[in-house]
Amino acid sequence: MRLLLVSLMLAFLLLQGRLWLSGDGIREVRRLDAQVLARTEENNLLAARNSALEAEVQNLKQGLAAAEERARTELGMVATDETFYLIAPYQPTD
Repeated sequence: MRLLLVSLMLAFLLLQGRLWLSGDGIREVRRLDAQVLARTEENNLLAARNSALEAEVQNLKQGLAAAEERARTELGMVATDETFYLIAPYQPTD
């Protein structure tokens, strides 16, 4: 009985040492938890970006106003019944 108890204690100590001291133990679990947290945050940011892009796509598909706004801001286009004015910044002469 004493031999069984000693062998069980030895096995327990070896397993505890492996758990706490080896590279595959607690340190690895903590590192993986940190990676999961980082990936979760990144996924949340990407999900928010995807939602914004999806809303923009729906807006572009449904209405002409969004397409006109995009043409004005990104391409500098002007409608036929509009007058374009370019306001240049003031540059004082020396």
